[in-house]
Amino acid sequence: MNKNYYAILMAGGVGSRFWPVSKKKFPKQFHDILGTGETLIQRTFNRLAKLIPEENILILTNGMYNDLVKQQLPSVTDNQIVLEPVMRNTAPCILLSALKIQKQNEDAMMVVAPSDHWIEDEDAFVADLQTAFDACQRQDNLLMTLGIQPTFPHTGYGYIQYEENTSSAINKVLNFKEKPDYHTAKEYLSAGNYVWNAGIFVWSAKAITEEFKIHNPAMYEIFAEGESYYNTTQEQRFINENYEDADNISIDYAIMEKAENVCVIPANFDWNDLGSWGALHDELARDEHENVFINAKSLTQNASNNIVRTLGNKLVVLKDIDNYIIVEDEEVLLVYPRGDEQGIKEVRNLAKEKFGEDLI
Repeated sequence: MNKNYYAILMAGGVGSRFWPVSKKKFPKQFHDILGTGETLIQRTFNRLAKLIPEENILILTNGMYNDLVKQQLPSVTDNQIVLEPVMRNTAPCILLSALKIQKQNEDAMMVVAPSDHWIEDEDAFVADLQTAFDACQRQDNLLMTLGIQPTFPHTGYGYIQYEENTSSAINKVLNFKEKPDYHTAKEYLSAGNYVWNAGIFVWSAKAITEEFKIHNPAMYEIFAEGESYYNTTQEQRFINENYEDADNISIDYAIMEKAENVCVIPANFDWNDLGSWGALHDELARDEHENVFINAKSLTQNASNNIVRTLGNKLVVLKDIDNYIIVEDEEVLLVYPRGDEQGIKEVRNLAKEKFGEDLI
């Protein structure tokens, strides 16, 4: 394996739309949501390890999940875990990690990957990732992203417009687009040169830190002051004392939408961000009536398009129920229409207000 390849595995989110299984104290990336025998973070780590040395994979997470990371990824050392004392979106943690990696290896190439995505064809993912690494090695100031080829006019994803290149898989990015309405999303699909923004990025550590110097110098100055502490026993103290001073901003807003040297590879692998119960329903085996049962036995009469998850392989009997999410955990039973699943986040907040923090 190439010792210059590194990965930043983003594992600090709460996954609120997967409530009540995903909770603040135990979010979805640490669950075996797909029933594969691996949690999402384990699956992502093992997928990245097909191309990147395990010791070069950094885990970015919130301080409260340090023990969960160590339990689920026992081969990872303390120096590979970057703990955020407060949530500050993706730009600060990416810059911090890039500076940490660059201090260790000036020739480092790095991929940024969320911990909770579903990718079926992992060989195709590795091939696209290799193509991106190769491009960044040829052009050392290049910022790359892997875009997902859209299959329908999704209104919940951001889009990337690119200039089509018939001679190469690498295409120059023209614009990053916010989540569109349905009509606009249909126009994007018809145009043919738009992909979903999956938040998977590739660049050299040097290239991304240089872009921060140009487009977000204030944030660069905050973290550049910690260079002497990175990869030492003083690193966490510096992070704890300075991290909250950084702007709460995504890498898209901070850098990608401003930089000129950005390219995209339309991915050759299937992908799902597993952002909700409905997204999970689309990826799991369904019965003849499009029902999904997880950890459950079933008996149905005139029931269809439901997703059901129980704790202990219970028998679930459904009659005259269509298009519902039915999820059980130790403290909560959720019965909620799939067509309104975006409202689960609001219900979660209401539960917090009425019954306390422990339920969310």
